[in-house]
Amino acid sequence: MKSLKQFMIDVLEDNKAENIISINVKNKSSITDIMILVSGRSTRHVQSIADNLINKLKKNKIKPLGIEGYSQSEWILIDYGDILIHVMHPDAREFYSIEKLWDESLQSDGLIYQ
Repeated sequence: MKSLKQFMIDVLEDNKAENIISINVKNKSSITDIMILVSGRSTRHVQSIADNLINKLKKNKIKPLGIEGYSQSEWILIDYGDILIHVMHPDAREFYSIEKLWDESLQSDGLIYQ
């Protein structure tokens, strides 16, 4: 799984995703093991980041279990089972502050990419 996470982060970096943060939630969530949060500069950039990640993973025969929020592109959630990707517009990311929700009870795996 670590190589898949790193591959995802590399793809996100290649697509100029901003403020990339990986949070290990394995011991606190029954939904997923890892959350990766990223920002795009605009709704178009958010959608482009999501599109490129989905397409690169599909080329490697890895398909998402689900995609939410694509049509609005303020916050796109891509579910890969053990890894959830949150691609967010900066305003939505600041408003929902997902990092702060998990910060009190979880330890980040130490990977912060900017």
